[in-house]
Amino acid sequence: MDLDKFLETHGPKEGGDTFERESSKMLDVSLDGSVMAKAGAMVGYTGDISFERKSGGGLTGMLKKKATGEGTVMMQATGTGHLYLADQGKEVQILELDADDEISVNGNDVLAFEESVTWDIKMMNSIAGTSTGGLFNVYLNGPGNVAITTHGEPLVLPTPVSTDPNATVAWSSNVSPSTKRDLNIKSFLGRSSGETFQLHFAGEGGFVVVQPYEERSPQE
Repeated sequence: MDLDKFLETHGPKEGGDTFERESSKMLDVSLDGSVMAKAGAMVGYTGDISFERKSGGGLTGMLKKKATGEGTVMMQATGTGHLYLADQGKEVQILELDADDEISVNGNDVLAFEESVTWDIKMMNSIAGTSTGGLFNVYLNGPGNVAITTHGEPLVLPTPVSTDPNATVAWSSNVSPSTKRDLNIKSFLGRSSGETFQLHFAGEGGFVVVQPYEERSPQE
């Protein structure tokens, strides 16, 4: 491929939405104001954009830092231009939340969200003590766009359902998980796994997003 063709093929695509997928693995944010993004996810930008690390203060700040991990503290990007975000080659999924929509997302899988989206970190008391990597989740309430990342194409399952904690990315806020433990499978496999510990969503009318990959925390 000659240089001119390469530049034309791989240059930025024109679009009118605030959040657009530049490719399946890269988010293009048309920024005019502020947006929250995963720290370290910026791969490039045009225009005049500044970045500020946002870990908060007091107990809430400590929880937010612990929830998202050392490399995934949120940052605020402010200015005008195009901001390009990606996270370790994972697939980007854009969700448009209405004012009454709320989802819970694994802290490691949040890529970015608009300033209009309110967010909070909640401890999942029902699964405390398990090695799920999902003890803390980010709750996002619309209206606004949210970008999350998945390893491969996600599958959205209706509840009730049981899932592998390490493959669970997000769920609707109208359902809450508890843990199930299968000691027989553990003895069969000889180690802890998603088949040993499961997240069980018993409520009706919700959904759970899973990915075809077991994403383990650094401590596992």
